[in-house]
Amino acid sequence: MIKIIFSDMDGTLLTSENKLPDGFDEMIAELKRRGVIFAPASGRQYAALLKSFPKYHDEFLFVAEGGTLVKYRGKEIFSHTMDVATVKKILAVGATLDNIMCVWCGKNDSYILREFDKPEYTDDMEKYYTHRTAVESWDDVDDTPIKVALFDKTGHADKNVYDKLAAFHDSLQVVQTIDWWVDVSGKGANKGEAIENVCRVMNVKPEECAAFGDYLNDCEMLQAVGYGFAVANAHPDVKKIAKFQTDSNDDAGVLKAIRKFIDDGLI
Repeated sequence: MIKIIFSDMDGTLLTSENKLPDGFDEMIAELKRRGVIFAPASGRQYAALLKSFPKYHDEFLFVAEGGTLVKYRGKEIFSHTMDVATVKKILAVGATLDNIMCVWCGKNDSYILREFDKPEYTDDMEKYYTHRTAVESWDDVDDTPIKVALFDKTGHADKNVYDKLAAFHDSLQVVQTIDWWVDVSGKGANKGEAIENVCRVMNVKPEECAAFGDYLNDCEMLQAVGYGFAVANAHPDVKKIAKFQTDSNDDAGVLKAIRKFIDDGLI
């Protein structure tokens, strides 16, 4: 029986208009009656996930910051932190890239340099980092780092950011999450690692979990569970590794698969 359902947000659970699918609240109510935990798993910060699900702060398991911070009912159950020296090396490289905004993602807040605190950079931050602080220098930050995010406003983060971070590819987790963003976290940090730790802490078997995703940063998550689904609009490489497939995000693919779980007696 499935006990926890993990779902990516952008491109997976949310529609192209950044909205929850019709019938979401009704499905969550049914899962609650059946004792199943729903877990949004996203690159978004914890505060942003809380803002997206104001009615479910005490019900959902939140896998935030690409799996580097997991909280349940307000309590941290897992984190994958980074040392400050490593973070500053990444930020130093980021500073050499033209028009690229770096974000220091901490356990408590996100931080940007004040020079980037303008709409052309921060407008896209709003849905991912609803809490942010602008600082004059990275030395002004006093927060445990869990990730560095780099934003390319042109939408070519593969060439302008990911390729430029080649020096870190072997020693750290460097992942392009969407066309505009690249995340850098500790080696081995990903949504799959987060799920492994959730299962250990909550005494749940991987085969008792399902997960849904669409992009490359979801691959480890889909492989860490018994029921890994790619939505129809997923990246081709994600479809290759997923055991199952469901309809697209705009066709409520996540909810349809959950309904089938119920109909098949898996929930």
